[in-house]
Amino acid sequence: MTTSPDAKALIALTVYLIGLALTFGVRTLQHHRRTGDPGIRRIASDSSKAGRLGVWLFAGALILGAAGPFLSLLVPASTIAMPRWAWWLGLGLAVIGLALVLAAQQAMGDSWRIGVDPSERTGLVTTGAFATVRNPIFSTMVLAMAGVLIMTPNAISAAALMALIAGMELQVRAVEEPYLLKAHGPDFLAYAARVGRFVPFVGRMRNTQQATDGGP
Repeated sequence: MTTSPDAKALIALTVYLIGLALTFGVRTLQHHRRTGDPGIRRIASDSSKAGRLGVWLFAGALILGAAGPFLSLLVPASTIAMPRWAWWLGLGLAVIGLALVLAAQQAMGDSWRIGVDPSERTGLVTTGAFATVRNPIFSTMVLAMAGVLIMTPNAISAAALMALIAGMELQVRAVEEPYLLKAHGPDFLAYAARVGRFVPFVGRMRNTQQATDGGP
């Protein structure tokens, strides 16, 4: 099957936008219907600079993720020519990644949130995908974004992936892990000691100090 560069870029953009709609829009509506709460939390006024930067990088990555395929659609010359099999590989990674994001979101149940409210306590989810890595939603988002980069390999798509990785690292280390340590204490430490942060067995915590200073 031969697919034109314009069609490839359009498919990449469509897959990405559908992914955003499902993982943010539909998931928010679903959570609101079940709990009466959309699950979206504002940046706390006392958040660290690293945490705030993480949020902005994450938001920027989502915008750049759509801008990359759009650039390929408007300016095909901006995109590196890739073998046909590589484009299909990227499509597969993007679709599988998005499906895994949705599965990880569902696994969180009523504990699912976008952002962190330090004043509330949600349940510590350690089953399903969370038994393999502590942040499967972020890990699988990276997989999906990598797929989009392979489908539309240009500078903006590359920047989107890098911003996503940097943003999630800051968000997890500076905001989420300190919150979980405070909310769940020994239970979180025991969980973090046996389960990797983003990749299985990598980023396991060894002591309380690492949980608070973002050690590997």
